[in-house]
Amino acid sequence: MTRVLIDQDITPTDRLLDRLDDDWETTVGIDGDEDALLEVVDEYDALLVTSRVPLTRDVIAAADRLKLIGKLGTGIDSVDLDAAREYGVTVTHTPGHNALSVAEHALCLTLACARRLPTAEALLSEGRWRDEYPLGTRVSGATVGIVGFGNVGKRVGKLLSGFDVDVLVSDPYVPTIDAELADADARSLDDLLERSDFVILTPELTDETRHLVGRSELDRMRDDAILVNVSRGPVVDEAALVDALRAEQIAGAGLDVFETEPLPADSPLHAFDNVVTTPHIAAMTGECRRGNIDQLAENVTRLSAGDSVLDRYVPVRVE
Repeated sequence: MTRVLIDQDITPTDRLLDRLDDDWETTVGIDGDEDALLEVVDEYDALLVTSRVPLTRDVIAAADRLKLIGKLGTGIDSVDLDAAREYGVTVTHTPGHNALSVAEHALCLTLACARRLPTAEALLSEGRWRDEYPLGTRVSGATVGIVGFGNVGKRVGKLLSGFDVDVLVSDPYVPTIDAELADADARSLDDLLERSDFVILTPELTDETRHLVGRSELDRMRDDAILVNVSRGPVVDEAALVDALRAEQIAGAGLDVFETEPLPADSPLHAFDNVVTTPHIAAMTGECRRGNIDQLAENVTRLSAGDSVLDRYVPVRVE
């Protein structure tokens, strides 16, 4: 009997369960705390999770029966891939399905910050009106810098094409021709930060991109520029960002991801009326979620049966 533990954040759960093998014994509900996970993980052959569940080396080492990890979505930084290889655990995920939804949310945060929607909403809730509203900023005609030009970044650029903006791109792993084909200019990160009215972060989280935007990078941004992050929280040094906002070094920020998730209720980010925050929901559209679930179910059932799955879906393959 194959026993499978499923993250309750994979919703609609019934869609996933309907696509798994009937003879699998499934349990829905995982505590995202590592210590709690360590107490139960050795009872399961497969784990199907979202990024909120930390599959660390200790967790993988404690999972005596574990043969398969299925991660919903593109980012794989919540799984210790080296430990998975060492302990003979296959890892699969579902890259690509969430790119358009994340790109749309990046644009949503950009517009919300530009037009200062939190301030506007606060005025109404307090019985005030537009005479107290500080003027917003137009996106049309601006210079937008996209840091990371993969699946999400390219789609952000395409969505921006209707705004008549100048697009700058910084990604050392993307050929210059890719930027040119998207009617964008490839630039160094420093140059992009200095020139952009809006900076949108879409890179994967790696050792190289951790704190990619820190104090020195924020210093390079203009004081009327807005930072948007839809990648992973640790791409930005959050303490440095708070300091920059307090010092009015930048004009605002739109953030869907944070260094600590869930974002603590006492986070200083809540105090700024020029910061728009959302709870890591960029990929949470019905269309995206259905595609991700269907792909995840196909991946794990095929791998469990010894069938082939495209390499792009399997960062760790155990033969």
